[in-house]
Amino acid sequence: MTATTRDLARDARRSVREGQEGIRRRQRDRVADLVAFARERSPYYRDLYRGLPDRVDDTSVLPVTRKSELMAHFDDWVTDRDVTRERVEAFAADPELVGHPFLDRYLVATTSGTSGIRGLFVFDERALAMESALGSRASGLLSARDVIRMLAKGARTAVVTAPGGHFFTVAGTRRFQLDHPALGKRMQVFSIAQPLDRLVDQLNGFDPAMLSGFLGMLTILAGERQAGRLRIHPAVVIPGGETLTPEVRDRLTTSFGATVRAAYAATECSYLGIGCSEGWYHINSDWAVLEAVDANHRPVAPGTLSHTALLTNLANRVQPVLRYDLGDSIVMRPDACPCGSIFPAVRVQGRAMDMLSFTDDCGRRVELSPMLFGTLLDRLPGVQQYQLLQTDPHTLRVRLSTGGPSEFESSVWSSVHDAIVRALAEHGVADAVVERAAEAPQREAGGKFRRIIPFVPAR
Repeated sequence: MTATTRDLARDARRSVREGQEGIRRRQRDRVADLVAFARERSPYYRDLYRGLPDRVDDTSVLPVTRKSELMAHFDDWVTDRDVTRERVEAFAADPELVGHPFLDRYLVATTSGTSGIRGLFVFDERALAMESALGSRASGLLSARDVIRMLAKGARTAVVTAPGGHFFTVAGTRRFQLDHPALGKRMQVFSIAQPLDRLVDQLNGFDPAMLSGFLGMLTILAGERQAGRLRIHPAVVIPGGETLTPEVRDRLTTSFGATVRAAYAATECSYLGIGCSEGWYHINSDWAVLEAVDANHRPVAPGTLSHTALLTNLANRVQPVLRYDLGDSIVMRPDACPCGSIFPAVRVQGRAMDMLSFTDDCGRRVELSPMLFGTLLDRLPGVQQYQLLQTDPHTLRVRLSTGGPSEFESSVWSSVHDAIVRALAEHGVADAVVERAAEAPQREAGGKFRRIIPFVPAR
C-alpha cells in the first residue's frame, strides 16, 4: 500500500468515526477545493463557472455537464496542458499499453460509447489510490467467516470481463499488477469472449476467493455452478455494471454459497458505492456526490425515482468530473438503512437510456424500468440470459438463451412471452408486439451486457 493510499484509507476510517457531520464537512471542503482548482487550471471550467461566487462548496449551484460537451472540449477540460486528446487517443489505440502509465503518471480508460459517444478518461494517482483506500473501509462489511475464507484461498481475485481494450476493469487491474507485482499475482482477468466451457475450466483452476464481473456473466456462471461444472467456492461475489435485483442476488448467494456485495461504479468514478446486506448501495459521499434529479435537473425527494443522477468525483483533479449527467435512474433511501451504514443509500433502477417507453390505452407515455423485467424473467425456470430490444414504439424483440434442447427452449419462450405480455397489460400497454429474435443475446464492444435496449427515434 503506497503512502498516498495509507493516508486516504486512514482518513476514510476517521470520517466514519466522526459521523455524518465529519463526512459532510469533508464533502463541502473537497467540493470547494476541486471547484477552485478546476477554475484555475481548466479553461473549460473557468468559462463555465464565470459569475459564480468565489467559494462554492455545494454542487447544486453548479451547471450540469455532459459527456458530449466534455469530450468536445477535451483539451480545455483537462487541467494538465500536457494531456491532449490527440495524445490520449494515440495511447488508447495501442493495446500493448493497457494499464501502463500515460505520461509516466496517469491511467487511461475508455468507454464503449453506449450513448453514442466514446469516452476518454484520464485518472491521477489520488483517484487510483481511492479505490484501494475505500476498499479497505468496505472490507469492514465482511464477516469474520468471509475474511477467513478469503485468506484460506490466498485472497485470489478473479475479474471476469471483456478482453483487451482500455476499459477500466481491464486497465485498472493491469495497472495494479504493474504497481504491485507480488499482490498482482493474486489477481487475474478472465476473458468472457472465450467459450464458456474454457472459462469454467480456467476459473476452476484458479479457484478464486473473490469473483467479480458483469452481472449478466455472473448469472451464467451461477448456472454452471448449479449444474456442477463450475466447482469454485468464492467467499465474496461482486457483481457490477448492471442493476442487481433481489431475485438475482438470492440466486448468486445460493449458487456460490458466498456473500454478495454489489459494486456501484462507473468509469467516471470507480469507487462510487458498495452494496450492503439490505440490497442498497451506499455512496462514498466523503469523496463523491450523487444527486437524484428530474428531467430538468431539479432535485427529487428521497424515495422518488429520479430521471437521472448527477455525479461529482472529488478525487480526480486531472480531468474533473463535476455535476456530470451520469444517466442512472436512482431512488435515494429516505431513512437510515438497517445495515447501520451512515452513508447515503440508493437503489439503481437502471440507466435512463435503458427505460422502455410505450403508450398506454389512453395515449399516455409509460416508462418501464429494467428492474420490472428482471423481477419477472430472472425467476423463470430455463432462462439462462435474455435481452429486450425495442425496434419501434410498439414492438419488443426478445433475444433469449436457454441452453436446452429445442422442445425445452419452446416451452421457456412461451413462459417468457406470456410474462412480458402480462406485465405490459398490467401497465396499460395492450397493443405491443412481443416477438422472439432469431439471434442470441449480444454484448457491446466493451464487454458490458445491456439487458434492455430501447427504441431511439431517428433524428
